[in-house]
Amino acid sequence: MAGLRLGPLLRYVDWETGSRATVWVETTRPCTAVVRCADGSSGSSPTFAVEGHHYALVVVTGLTPGSSTAYEVLLDGRRAWPLEGSRFPPSTITTPAVPQPEEAGPVRIAFGSCRWAAPPAGGHDLSPGSRLRSSEEDAIGPDALDTLAARLAADPTAVRPDVLLLLGDQVYADETSKATRQRIAARRDLGEPPGAEVADYEEYTHLYDESWRDPDVRWLLSTVPSCMIFDDHDVIDDWNTSGAWLEDMRRTPWWHERIVSGLMSYWVYQHLGNLSPDALAADPLYAAVRAAPDATETLRRHAAEADADPAGTRWSYRRVFGRVRLLMVDTRAARVLDEQERSMLDAGEARWLRDEVLTDRAAYDHLLIGTSLPWLLPPLVHHAETWNAALCRGERGGPDGRWARIGEKVRRACDLEHWAAFPESFRQLSELLREAGRGPDAPATVCVLSGDVHHAYVAEPRWSDSVPDDTSGARILQLTCSPVHNSIPATIRAGFRLGWSRAGRWLGRGLALHGRTGAAPMDWRKTGGPWFGNQLMTLTLHGRKAVLTLVQARERPTGAQLETVLERTLTSND
Repeated sequence: MAGLRLGPLLRYVDWETGSRATVWVETTRPCTAVVRCADGSSGSSPTFAVEGHHYALVVVTGLTPGSSTAYEVLLDGRRAWPLEGSRFPPSTITTPAVPQPEEAGPVRIAFGSCRWAAPPAGGHDLSPGSRLRSSEEDAIGPDALDTLAARLAADPTAVRPDVLLLLGDQVYADETSKATRQRIAARRDLGEPPGAEVADYEEYTHLYDESWRDPDVRWLLSTVPSCMIFDDHDVIDDWNTSGAWLEDMRRTPWWHERIVSGLMSYWVYQHLGNLSPDALAADPLYAAVRAAPDATETLRRHAAEADADPAGTRWSYRRVFGRVRLLMVDTRAARVLDEQERSMLDAGEARWLRDEVLTDRAAYDHLLIGTSLPWLLPPLVHHAETWNAALCRGERGGPDGRWARIGEKVRRACDLEHWAAFPESFRQLSELLREAGRGPDAPATVCVLSGDVHHAYVAEPRWSDSVPDDTSGARILQLTCSPVHNSIPATIRAGFRLGWSRAGRWLGRGLALHGRTGAAPMDWRKTGGPWFGNQLMTLTLHGRKAVLTLVQARERPTGAQLETVLERTLTSND
């Protein structure tokens, strides 16, 4: 008899028709998965197999626009969800009313990144001289995702996000918990590389078990649609930092299996649910996986090709929520790493992003760019990264000189690999966002949504020819929110505070002079933060109005609570 191993996850809800959704499940054996809704709508799919695991992505059709309907999951005709005796409210699928644009209600988009399901067994810095042991989970505070789930489960009438954006580091392949290490140790010798890090597909499934089987998070993901994109820890810290880094990794005996397994598991557990029913129907890889008795080799071949030729695979995608356009951008696998042609996005990916941003701008009031890595960083960090990129490029002493070698060491030691570390890509993105935010068809806001850097902040650019308080174009913002659940070392807090300070700006300018990097295409300033803690941001978009909220999970005598740290109107334009 088939059982439900993981899920269900409500992934895609169709905002164009209001009548379709997708639900992802992992089962214990081959079966037919059925999603049956209380309003009579339904969908079914046979499972497909990868490495002895069984999955289905069920397309539900016939949903009523503007409704919220409870659903259940049946496996070979037997109910597997809701779980017997569940303390949670029914899982529901909520669809938009898809009215005329002027009648549309608000769109609520919650986002964040960097979530440890459990602290790593090896410890992590909290303050100088201190270590976090796995028995000290309370030291990093409550999980913001867990706390959101508890709030919504306790009050079924509470306002829920329309979608949850998970902007990277959904799992940590290189920082495993005590429980995961024990499971790995039962399979192989931890004394052999890669040690307690994840080695293959089966061990990746342990990470998703640990992360998504958490009862509160499991219920939350069953009832709030989600969009996901990877970052480095989904594979390994500093993934694709540089060409030299990649050469070193490819010389290790375990790397090939890690990257292939990482991309395979990402496709199954995260990427597949990002796609619309129409995109799924047109995807030859999805068709081949579903048709194969065992899709392991089909998917392994795809992942190996994606690693060997990143330009041949697109992980980025577009989602539309009424008059809100979201572009989720791959800033890890799509990189060009040659020092003389270094780019955050390959040429095809850059063209895709430009076309998606500028095509039919009148169709959206708000443009959201989801990129795990922030576009605008604290000025000191930004200049440190552009300086480092110049050294590694050979600006001082040539590409084989001493400064280039020092630059590569510093780059890896200090994680200097954000947009600023790809100066030409930073310039291109800045100009693209500026172009998107100008002219008669400009949206009300252009927001870059990011995580990664373990603090939250709001930053705004100002070009030299901008008119002060000009309201004729879009308000362009960098909105960064991280972590959902992770440690915040004291050194990181101090470093980022310095990075935003006046002294940090001066230090940054000194680095720019030494690296001969030239001036940035514009200036920017922090208009909110920095905030440290386990947190989530939410954008509430209604017509051309936008409101930003930041909540933090804090432990109180009555239990963990989400407390509002910021609520700010970004634009009040009608």
